Amino acid sequence: MPIQVLMNLFIAGLWMFLQDEASFLTFFSGYLVGLFILFCLRRFFHKPFYLFTFLAIGKLFLIFIYELLISSLFVIKHIVRPKINIKPGIFRVETDLAGDLEITLLSLLICLTPGSVVMEVTPDAKTLFVHALHIPESKPSVLKSKAVFEKAIKDVTRK
Repeated sequence: MPIQVLMNLFIAGLWMFLQDEASFLTFFSGYLVGLFILFCLRRFFHKPFYLFTFLAIGKLFLIFIYELLISSLFVIKHIVRPKINIKPGIFRVETDLAGDLEITLLSLLICLTPGSVVMEVTPDAKTLFVHALHIPESKPSVLKSKAVFEKAIKDVTRK
């Protein structure tokens, strides 16, 4: 992927110099021309077209922002309650992700879910043990988030 980005920047710079005009608009139009050229030549690269990976990263970031807003509202709801009514507990979450990067990303993103913290990952990296502040609300929320995050992580790392 880095070679594709560098090639695209080189094409954009070459385009700018051949146009005999050094402006951002000329560079940007050369960048778009480079995208088109690299897209047409994508079958000659060993890795997928880099723009698809960048779009997957952007999608993961948007999912993260959405979950962050939802979790903030959930925490605010717990804070403004007059009486604390929680049922803490530990549950296990199975995953089919592989590799340290994928497991770490999933663990960090699950910690975003309000009232939940990944306590341990099994040595085979297939099970996460999660502590939840309020099991009746947190467990379904964590499992839903896990499914969404797993798909987005796979889109970023496995293309």
